[in-house]
Amino acid sequence: SGLSTPDDYTLIVELNKPDSVFPTKLAHQSMFPLPSVAFKDIKKFGQAPIGNGPYKFKSWSHDKNIIIVPNKDYKGSRKVSNNGIEYRVYTNEDSAYSDVLSGNLDVMDQIPQSAVKTFRQDSSVIAYSQAGSSFQSFIIPERLEHFGNDEEGQLRRQAISMAINRDQIVKKVYNNTKTPATDFTSPLVPEYAKKLEKNGDNLKYNASKAKELWKKANAIKPWSGNFRIAYNADGGHKEWVDAVCNQIKNTLDIDAAGEPYATFSDVRNQVTNRTIKTAFRSGWMLDYPSAEDYLNPLYASSSADGHGSNDGDYKSEEFDKLLNAALAQTDVKKRTEDFTKA
Repeated sequence: SGLSTPDDYTLIVELNKPDSVFPTKLAHQSMFPLPSVAFKDIKKFGQAPIGNGPYKFKSWSHDKNIIIVPNKDYKGSRKVSNNGIEYRVYTNEDSAYSDVLSGNLDVMDQIPQSAVKTFRQDSSVIAYSQAGSSFQSFIIPERLEHFGNDEEGQLRRQAISMAINRDQIVKKVYNNTKTPATDFTSPLVPEYAKKLEKNGDNLKYNASKAKELWKKANAIKPWSGNFRIAYNADGGHKEWVDAVCNQIKNTLDIDAAGEPYATFSDVRNQVTNRTIKTAFRSGWMLDYPSAEDYLNPLYASSSADGHGSNDGDYKSEEFDKLLNAALAQTDVKKRTEDFTKA
């Protein structure tokens, strides 16, 4: 519903509520046009997709590579100057980086932990390092004991956040190739905030305050058990998870440690099924340049309970109202103010 096509070249979309970011959302791949053949067998199409870009699909060897070749029927302005591209699948970042060094791989968008201190000085690579749109975080589901959306849970979340020295991790673990988060978005969106006026201090390392808040939470209900952060061992997360857990352990004097899973899918299956019994590594990469792409999918009530990427099932009527208020604003400055409040 809400769609109409007055002619062969026009698609009119009628929304059921205001969304001033909608034109930007059209850049998302879920909005890409699909050929009619896709709907005859969508699973088959998923294994051999047809696009309308400068390249076309040739082959896909699962867990090995995807190969695309120039599309002779392409009508656009982008000119292809090679015979095709091979996207390779690696289960180990070090193996991929070794192929870059030896000239067997042209581009890699991540650096293995073993090379973060050397890649910028290595003459065999062209190095890029600048603020990006993706972030790393961890989620504590509200269904876990001690972490409900109540006074105890909020005190413990604040304490854990203040126990983490983000600047130190960025410097020691990543050799300043990352940026400490200052809000819930990234420097690449126009609504990015360098400091949140309300509760922005939660993102700053403050060991004494963290201990004080943890003590207050213990007065409500004594702490029991341990604190674990699950992560996929195939993604280069061990170092930062271990660093975070050590900081939490040393500051709050509790048993905190990382809990590795062999693959990304091993963790995601438990997260999706809501069977995971610990905190877990999370992250997000921008789909289109708006703060909405962080706030709506990850924290809106409508994105919880398996309806989106709100994997911790966070729900707040106040947040939802502020988010909707932002989306109703066509004035960028006012929209940014509402996003920041949210």
